[in-house]
Amino acid sequence: MSCPLCLHSHIQAYHQDRRRSYLQCQQCELVFVEPSTLPDAVAEKNEYDLHQNQAEDPGYQQFLSRLADPLNLHLEENSHGLDFGCGPTPLLANLLTKLGNHRMSVFDPFYANDKEVLLQTYDFISCSEAIEHFHRPQREWSSWMQMLKPKGWLGIMTKRVIDKQRFSTWHYKNDPTHVSFFSDNTFAFLASRDGLKLKIISNDVVLMQKLA
Repeated sequence: MSCPLCLHSHIQAYHQDRRRSYLQCQQCELVFVEPSTLPDAVAEKNEYDLHQNQAEDPGYQQFLSRLADPLNLHLEENSHGLDFGCGPTPLLANLLTKLGNHRMSVFDPFYANDKEVLLQTYDFISCSEAIEHFHRPQREWSSWMQMLKPKGWLGIMTKRVIDKQRFSTWHYKNDPTHVSFFSDNTFAFLASRDGLKLKIISNDVVLMQKLA
């Protein structure tokens, strides 16, 4: 077995609950579920269809602004961005368009599966509450690094692992489609390896700038 993010082979047990085993990479510190418990595409789609995220919901708009606002501060007006994992309602893309007159493309494997947008390059990429769903995050991460222009920004919203004790009672892990869990150290590893500047914004938002 290798890490689904950095492909390192040194993996250790991290946590066990009634439904799943969780493992941790000893290089990048990603915590991930044991591969045999990954949900299939039908189960994933059924779970996502239960979400009630409406574009006109002020609470949902405020939630996404926690990523959109700090990301927009680093962008030139009329930048070209990709919202990766937009879901059925591309509200984050719409917020970013309003904030900085940005030109937005969207991608989602279930709701906006236009792979043509993955062949372009972008000034920034946003990913809100999606990276924790990636079964093989190395695949998406490599794609992002290819699509992101030099000096471009990557904005990610996801709850982060703190330690084993808090993980054991963490509600975030109980969603069956949450399978990859990042920590500060995981993002620091990726920044160091891939030539990115890391900015920790809050307990669930990080910004990363591609330096070259």
